[in-house]
Amino acid sequence: MSKCRRKRRNLCANQQGFSSSTAPIGCPKMTSELSEAAQEVLDEIDEKNVDFLRLQFTDILGTIKNVSITADQAEKAFTEGIYFDGSSINGFVRIQESDMRLDPDPSTFSVLPWRENVEGGSSARLICDVIDTSTGEPFSGDPRGVLKRAIERANDMGYTVNAAPEPEFFLFEEDEEGRATTKTNDAGGYFDLAPKDLASDVRRDIIYGLEDMGFDIEASHHEVAQGQHEINFTYDDALSTADNVATFRSVVRAIAAEHDLHATFMPKPIPKINGSGMHTHLSLFTEDGENAFHDEDDEFNLSETAKSFTAGILKHAPAITAVSNPTVNSYKRLVPGYEAPVYVAWSDRNRSALIRKPAARTPAASRIEARFPDPSCNPYLAFAALIHAGLDGVEQDLECDDPVRENIYDFDEEKREEYGITTLPSNLGEAVEALEDDEVIQDALGEHVYENFVEAKTQEHKEYLVDVSDWELDRYLEKF
Repeated sequence: MSKCRRKRRNLCANQQGFSSSTAPIGCPKMTSELSEAAQEVLDEIDEKNVDFLRLQFTDILGTIKNVSITADQAEKAFTEGIYFDGSSINGFVRIQESDMRLDPDPSTFSVLPWRENVEGGSSARLICDVIDTSTGEPFSGDPRGVLKRAIERANDMGYTVNAAPEPEFFLFEEDEEGRATTKTNDAGGYFDLAPKDLASDVRRDIIYGLEDMGFDIEASHHEVAQGQHEINFTYDDALSTADNVATFRSVVRAIAAEHDLHATFMPKPIPKINGSGMHTHLSLFTEDGENAFHDEDDEFNLSETAKSFTAGILKHAPAITAVSNPTVNSYKRLVPGYEAPVYVAWSDRNRSALIRKPAARTPAASRIEARFPDPSCNPYLAFAALIHAGLDGVEQDLECDDPVRENIYDFDEEKREEYGITTLPSNLGEAVEALEDDEVIQDALGEHVYENFVEAKTQEHKEYLVDVSDWELDRYLEKF
């Protein structure tokens, strides 16, 4: 029996002779049975000497929130949940409807590799689903729940969704007071080695930390821009992958800080160089384990299902960008000339298109790569938008145009019109307008998330429009 479980039962049983069925105030009656998976977590908490648990979830904008509990409260968290004030979380609920509950998902338990204390104890995390206490149902504003609904739609159509992202990030030096600068700590370029790539040791420690948390790392390397890096982990089901993206960002930041560096997933922190993307690979698998995207007889080894899925994403891409590229800064990356896609087309060979069909060594590896998302997005919402758009294409049996094998960056406007190639929104305001015109992506988010997301992003763009940048001051202050 788990030490945490035993400790709590003894405490309840010893108070005034109460049995477990008549627990006194402060020792509430269990509301549900402890699952086998939860019991395994309690056992692991004991085995790994975990002192504290971080119960994590994300707000609508993708910021990780957490409440810390002591390890002896773990059983209570699994059987009763942990309550919190939802009105204090961005985009959740109003003050009069504030009570929310966190239900930990035992499959997400992981010890935090950088939180071991001097006595040998450690901290761990559990990712939680958010429950509306007024109904007892999943909260419609929980981004993880939004993705679960997208996955359920795919399941109802007979598919499992797999995803694999490639989040890029920058490492910057800190100043004397520990604040982030935009000074890179290396002068490396794509695939460079030391001495130009001075961050190889940092990436190594990040990889060790990720592996300690259960990640299967495929590769890591220096990216194109100075100070820019990429670490790739293997594909998984869409929910696990979204959880992994949230975890990945936390681990990268925490371990970079141990090296006195600041890691940022801001899409374009330095002007006139490449920004950071999060290329996202997607595929559907059938109930019998076959890759629904593969067709051996097709020229590109893509099935009609894959092509319709691709056509759905292309159709809804302008609205998706509001979710997958959700900041004012995102659109500083989405400009021609810096390897970021801006043209709504697909290709089997070049990277100037919005969606690429990567080479695949096996049928199971056939997939598409959406190249426009960036790592500032809420992964739960971005994946949900992509999935719903693709499934809409499958349900509508949309036809996919022929792939564009030429470099679209070299096309002039007339040639793009000839090929029927449109462009993504050029700024956040245009992307939000596209979202407001797209019922499929609105339905993907759900009414609550959609309304609060649009409100927040509209305000963000308005604030940006009235701000005066250093560039404007340098250019105009003394000129006029």
